[in-house]
Amino acid sequence: MSRPVIGVSTYNEPASWGAWNRVPAAQLQWAYVAKLQAAGARVVLLPPDAGDVDVLDLLDGLVLTGGADVDSRLYGAEADPTADLPRELRDASELALYRGALARDLPVLGICRGLQIMAVAEGGTLHQHLFDLVGDWRHRELAGTFVTHGARFLEGSHIATVFGTTAMEVNSSHHQAVADPGGLSVTGWADDDTIEVCELPGRRFVLGVQWHPEVLDDPRLFEALVDAARH
Repeated sequence: MSRPVIGVSTYNEPASWGAWNRVPAAQLQWAYVAKLQAAGARVVLLPPDAGDVDVLDLLDGLVLTGGADVDSRLYGAEADPTADLPRELRDASELALYRGALARDLPVLGICRGLQIMAVAEGGTLHQHLFDLVGDWRHRELAGTFVTHGARFLEGSHIATVFGTTAMEVNSSHHQAVADPGGLSVTGWADDDTIEVCELPGRRFVLGVQWHPEVLDDPRLFEALVDAARH
């Protein structure tokens, strides 16, 4: 059976390697690639390019990855003092990729920031600083670290079908989250009712999660995406 080709969005951030110190680079944590390859996919890295969605014609599925905060201007809000500097090119690129994937009926998996991009693309909004909402750091104690908490899923939802349960432990490393999902349906929540999962009704696989499955041992979410892309 052929291996489906999955495109994965990448960061455009300063990086250092060998003799090079903090030069602009299209980059991605290897964990995303490893999980997808283990699930049976060929992986294509997609550097930010707001003007090019024709690459989607060569793909069988799309992953929108985690990273810096989505520009609040895209959902009509002023930036919170805690927000990251806007990554305008990446925002524009991923919004275009998401919309282009929907137009082609490609399976889409959004992870952390990726879920937030999906919500903004669907007319939704974000909570810019969860500490102000929940009063503690239960979703990220320190940047670059993960915390574990419970999540519950809507019975009969796609996410519940993927994991065969309506409750499980997930990992988080984020200070922003979906406030209004726009055209998406909310199908998963953290213990404190923060939105953890959204799905697009009527699609075979358009799903976003707020946690980071790429660094967990459980491969089922990536396997479900690859299976949808294969068929």
